[in-house]
Amino acid sequence: MFEKIDPRSPTPLYAQIAERIRLAIAAGEFGSNDPLPSVRDLAGKLRINPATVVQAYRDLEADGLVRMRRGAGTFVREMPTPTRSLEKRKKAHQLISNMFQEGARVGLDREFLTEILQEELGGNSK
Repeated sequence: MFEKIDPRSPTPLYAQIAERIRLAIAAGEFGSNDPLPSVRDLAGKLRINPATVVQAYRDLEADGLVRMRRGAGTFVREMPTPTRSLEKRKKAHQLISNMFQEGARVGLDREFLTEILQEELGGNSK
């Protein structure tokens, strides 16, 4: 889940971590009341300062996705299906937006990327 955390990215590490967890929650990889990795374990695995993980968890808590219990850990909150669906939709929009931005950066226009996306989806066999 955390393989693509990139310390060279302009996106802060805590935001990258929070985003990965948001996606995992939306996808059902973490269910209601499931514990997240401990701050110490995740910081050690990613070789980052534990305060960075704490900040990610605080952001998730502020968004109502997790609850932090001092001394016990951080747990996924009970989330109704519509909320999970909304999180999935938001993430999908973000992924597509990122694809178009990265494409523009390397000189690929939206129409070309849309055509390729249609081919990948099987809507256009060329």
